[in-house]
Amino acid sequence: MLAMLIGMVMGPTDEELVRRFKDGDRDAYGELVRRYQNRVFSLCLRWLGDRTVAEEVAQDVFIAAFKALGRFRGDARFSTWIFRISVNHCKNRKLYRGRRKLHRHESLEGDREDPDAPKRQLADEGPSPDVGVHQTEAERILHEALDALDEDQRQIIVLRDIDDLSYEEIAELLDVPRGTVKSRLHRARHELARKLKGRISVADVV
Repeated sequence: MLAMLIGMVMGPTDEELVRRFKDGDRDAYGELVRRYQNRVFSLCLRWLGDRTVAEEVAQDVFIAAFKALGRFRGDARFSTWIFRISVNHCKNRKLYRGRRKLHRHESLEGDREDPDAPKRQLADEGPSPDVGVHQTEAERILHEALDALDEDQRQIIVLRDIDDLSYEEIAELLDVPRGTVKSRLHRARHELARKLKGRISVADVV
């Protein structure tokens, strides 16, 4: 009786919602989305540094999760599973954006005889007029410093210090021992502090 009352107050667990989804209750997935949409978006935003892109990637994450949830075996918690999908999508988007920038640069190099080409490059690469609306100066500096870290360092900083996942959650997400998480985080924080030195205090942003 007590367990039933607690369930009524707290709502169904993630595991229960997954089971209901597999039994054909599509509304159960909507509840999972409501539970995790803010955290997934926050992770994408911190990883990618662009609100519009983060919104697109977050939508892609939940579409991918919807398609794959029927095959979810429950070996990990649903939260770990959805964050793993989010991290993979963010990595793929960064690679895609990097290739586009490289291709754009190569295309412009090939069009040097066109006098308008340098002007187009500046227009393409320049920030949009509303960038300042969405990012404070501290956030801009932090994103630049995070982008300068290597993949593992950026990943551990975002998951622990920004998205506030526990050491256990991160260890499960990355499939590494808890001690590895702590040592990676220590090195990543040290490197981030070095890159932010003289610009902003790490304590102000993590």
